Amino acid sequence: MIEAMNLAILVAAGLIALSVFTSLISFRVGAPLLLVFLAVGLGAGEDGIGQIHFDDAPAAYFIGSVALALILFDSGFETRLHSFRTAAAPALTLATAGVLLTTGIVAVAARYAFGFGWYESLLTGAIVSPTDAAAVFLLLRVGGITLRDRMRSTLEIESGSNDPIAIFLTLALVEAARLGTGAETLSWSLLTTFALQAGIGIALGLAGGFVIVRVINRVSLDPGLYPVIVLSLALLIFAATGMLEGSGFIAVYVAGLVAGNATLRAAALIRRFQSGMTWLAQICMFLTLGLLATPSQFPAVALPALAVALTLTFVARPIAVWLCLLPYGFSRNETTFVAWVGLRGAVSILLAILPLIAQLPDGRTIFNGVFLVVVVSLLLQGWTIRPLAKWLGLIVPPRIGPVDRVELELPGRANHELVVYRIAAQSPVARGERIPRWARPALIVRDGQSIDIHHAWRLQTGDQVYIFTPPQQVRLLDRLFATPTRLAEDDRDFFGDFTLHAEAPLAEVAESYGFALPEPGETRTVGDFLQDAFGGRVEVGDRLPVGGVELIVRAVDDENEVTEVGLALEPSRGAQPKLPVFQNLSEIAAWIRGWLRQRRARRTPPPSAPASDITPEPPAPPPAEAAGRPD
Repeated sequence: MIEAMNLAILVAAGLIALSVFTSLISFRVGAPLLLVFLAVGLGAGEDGIGQIHFDDAPAAYFIGSVALALILFDSGFETRLHSFRTAAAPALTLATAGVLLTTGIVAVAARYAFGFGWYESLLTGAIVSPTDAAAVFLLLRVGGITLRDRMRSTLEIESGSNDPIAIFLTLALVEAARLGTGAETLSWSLLTTFALQAGIGIALGLAGGFVIVRVINRVSLDPGLYPVIVLSLALLIFAATGMLEGSGFIAVYVAGLVAGNATLRAAALIRRFQSGMTWLAQICMFLTLGLLATPSQFPAVALPALAVALTLTFVARPIAVWLCLLPYGFSRNETTFVAWVGLRGAVSILLAILPLIAQLPDGRTIFNGVFLVVVVSLLLQGWTIRPLAKWLGLIVPPRIGPVDRVELELPGRANHELVVYRIAAQSPVARGERIPRWARPALIVRDGQSIDIHHAWRLQTGDQVYIFTPPQQVRLLDRLFATPTRLAEDDRDFFGDFTLHAEAPLAEVAESYGFALPEPGETRTVGDFLQDAFGGRVEVGDRLPVGGVELIVRAVDDENEVTEVGLALEPSRGAQPKLPVFQNLSEIAAWIRGWLRQRRARRTPPPSAPASDITPEPPAPPPAEAAGRPD
């Protein structure tokens, strides 16, 4: 028994370590990291090099559910409330109506590709309908793709919130297919049941999040125990909500959102611990799902699975995203990118286990087909997200270079942070710029030795400086100690040709650059003009055409006020639509108005001239006479 236990530990630890080290290859060649984890599991399985036989579907579902709960809690914990308010409406529309639309369109493809009945086809559509939170978060956060806040938040919130409805649909369809009941089981009672589960999940998630905050801030523990109690309470919320017939996945996401946006003791320590646990959860989930699969069975379903994957990628997801985002004013390029970042991952494979557990006749075919759909999605979409974002002009160029910064936790509820910077070459401080009084370091470490600020003389490149500062001033410190990036051609295309201060009067700017204002007598500043135009909700990259030029938001402060504006003398390439599809409501309305004007113009006859003004033309001469006329 002890030998078997040691062997199991050896195999599990070895596979996790191998997955971690293979991530180095992924970063070098640009392969989707989660696909690498999945490949390690396949390679260790019964058809691979490892020859490990694992066919316990309930155990795989249990491991995957716990791992997914940890991932969703951390995703909510890392989502800022400002981002949630900005993107909640489009993201939740995608997470509900988008899932239903995708399910229906994919069901048609699955019925003709696999020859399933309608229940099995709808089940396949529901299983592949949710985007994968782990895959999306990894690509957007770890992959270093810097997008505008609204679009990034929409993708992250959608991927974190669309799992519950997909799980609910899958469970309902599995039960209906298992019992062989008629279509009357899929009635409006299904919607009310989901609403009840979602309501219980939201209520218990809110309560659980407040409990986590109160416990962490009221109970004095050893610092190493704070992350442990947070993780334990998160899983407690997940399990208790499920036992009360609610959605545990909604509950842990909401609890993470509440706790992550509160002031917590040992917050930096908790975040570092959760980052490691989320990585471990992703690796374990993908390894387990890879071990459960049998690659030798894939060729039998390869062609139907490829047809479903292409339908999902190029038809179902784009149509669902376009219809769901129509009311929210996304540009064509943004809609295109959101449609493409519909990565399928571990959640779909996890849901595909349910037909196996229910022992449906086509359960193994559904599992193998969904597995291949996920592989195609990770290969096709995961490998092309960065090039597509660059081609669409959606990557926000960084205004500041890399900065080596470490936040140290202070005891209690101190409203200051101890921030450590390594002074970058060519930074303002390294070039000798004066340091403001509020930014003076408390300690300097140079060549491994601590130096008092009064004996350090001039700061040098490579010095480590320790500064006590309020959190709202960290952004200003970044500008002092990091390296400002040069304005590249792509940056100029994104941010405009000239830089304006937000306090510049708009009328003077219009006179200087020779463009007309919408209204004469304009007294607002450039920043106030943009604030009003976007309803007070601005973000970096917002652009507004004015009199033949474009005003572009270059920078905002912590209060979401415009501080820096770019001016483009002609519309930039990055703002121009790249595809002739995904028109938003304003473009559709403009097209309809133009079509109506053309139709009225065709129906209205041209006005006839007065009879007295008409001069009769002489008749044309006969051809022979015309030919004989001298020049």
